[in-house]
Amino acid sequence: MDVQGFHHVAIQARDVERVTAFYRDLLGFPELTRHHRPDGTLRSIWVGVPGGGFLAIEAVAGPPEPLPFRHEHPGLLLLAFRIPKAGRAAAVEAFRRAGVALEHETRWTFYVRDPEGNRIALSHHPED
Repeated sequence: MDVQGFHHVAIQARDVERVTAFYRDLLGFPELTRHHRPDGTLRSIWVGVPGGGFLAIEAVAGPPEPLPFRHEHPGLLLLAFRIPKAGRAAAVEAFRRAGVALEHETRWTFYVRDPEGNRIALSHHPED
């Protein structure tokens, strides 16, 4: 096998525009492309992830499933993105100004949720 790196992650969202705005406008991920169904409705929006790859935000009709931050269900737990330690305070403040609550915090990482409840980590581990 010749795996060469990360390509993309896809998440499903009821409100694709709102979720895209979180990643694009708050995290600064560039919008790459929009995909539409044959009937013209929005199927997905892709945003670039710094360092390579992209996040595909795929439209679904069902409501998000509310789960506690820590749970015993198998599957994707969170998306973790690297930040520099020096940028942590500014990132926390940007989320605060945007009305996004911190769910949890450790020495290296803090955790928030996107508009549909997906868990997001921003980490400078192992940088002290």
